Amino acid sequence: MTQPDDCFKEREIRFSPLPPGQAERAVQSLAELEGVESRLIGPEVLSVSYRLPKHRLETLENMLIDQGFHLDNSLMQKIVRALVHYVEEVQSQNLHEPARLQKNMEIFVKVYEHHPHGDHDDTPEEWREYR
Repeated sequence: MTQPDDCFKEREIRFSPLPPGQAERAVQSLAELEGVESRLIGPEVLSVSYRLPKHRLETLENMLIDQGFHLDNSLMQKIVRALVHYVEEVQSQNLHEPARLQKNMEIFVKVYEHHPHGDHDDTPEEWREYR
């Protein structure tokens, strides 16, 4: 089974300034994992490349935390990480979804589009753009 191009991920992992040198050590630690490439792009920033569903950013970060690394825990970084973790989890689940179930969902969408429901607007077209 071939994976779509959007399964290839390139993300940044940002480390806390203390203790110094974490990013360099993290590159060495991640080099041991098959299918993960990492490189230093700043004193506290690391770029990692991997493919879903074999690897996910959340598992890579948890592995680094378990090894004693300290990630940047600023509010912005926490929000970015939470969003990336959610997106990758959903995408990984969708990769495991059988194609036949995805086709069934398309059938329900088509039926819903043609079935009257509460989202219908009876306003004439000329009144919708009246200003």
